[in-house]
Amino acid sequence: MPIKIPDQLPARETLENENIFVMTEYRAMHQDIRPLRLLLLNLMPTKIVTETQLLRKLSNTPLQIEVEFLRAISHEAKNTDSDHLESFYRSYDEIRNQRYDGMIITGAPVENMDFEQVDYWNELCRIMEWTKKNVHCTLHICWGAQAGLYYHYGIEKRALGDKLFGVFEHRVLKPKSPLFRGFDDSFMMPHSRYTGVNAEDVLRVPQLELIATSREAGTAIVKSEDSRHFFVMGHPEYDTDTLAQEYWRDVNKGLAIQVPANYFKNDNPAEPPVNTWRAHGQLMYSNWLNYYVYQSTPYDISAIGE
Repeated sequence: MPIKIPDQLPARETLENENIFVMTEYRAMHQDIRPLRLLLLNLMPTKIVTETQLLRKLSNTPLQIEVEFLRAISHEAKNTDSDHLESFYRSYDEIRNQRYDGMIITGAPVENMDFEQVDYWNELCRIMEWTKKNVHCTLHICWGAQAGLYYHYGIEKRALGDKLFGVFEHRVLKPKSPLFRGFDDSFMMPHSRYTGVNAEDVLRVPQLELIATSREAGTAIVKSEDSRHFFVMGHPEYDTDTLAQEYWRDVNKGLAIQVPANYFKNDNPAEPPVNTWRAHGQLMYSNWLNYYVYQSTPYDISAIGE
């Protein structure tokens, strides 16, 4: 949350230059406050795990948030109980006339398929088109980020060859961005994917900004120039043991899988994993929610998209 200070306080300019969010008395007096409406399109097979991870990040803020869950009905979920889906998830037809302050589109384990081969691709396209007029700011994660860049900007995903698997260091390219307020110059973030997006393809689109990159993981975070879309290639919301569970699952299936990089203590799977991304992951979600949703969404939610 911002710190409220007198309008003419000399420290104001210094703090703003240091990327500290300050709110003048005038702005504070004229702010209207209401609960934020957030929609989560959960494309992951382990829906309850993903729900918990994201809600944990979204809840660590003084903002009041109303979260609704959306699913793709053109895909049959095999790893989540149907009663859970019927109780807590809605379909696109049920929410199509609603407006939301923010939305999160998760990743999905379908990277090795062409987008058009995914059974719910047409439904996802309808939803992404719908966000243009019905959602103030959308955050796309991992495959959801690649799908969003492809649909909105025509950027193709690229096969990486070997799976990008582990926790990698990233460099902030735009330190003045509110998304990185409180960040160090570099930060760690988990990845688990077979495809990515070339930085050159992003930089050719004038409506996009590349704001974080990694020597090992490549393009990391992209935003639209109007700040209505964010594309995060990794998983800052992952729990400490998420990559370990994926690793041992594949090992037990007899599949060829590399040890996740920079993850287990001493890079030894017999040792416990070390979480080096939790603080920055929390800060990223809090900053997105605060600066790009709460601080800029219209008080009259019906004005979103106008």
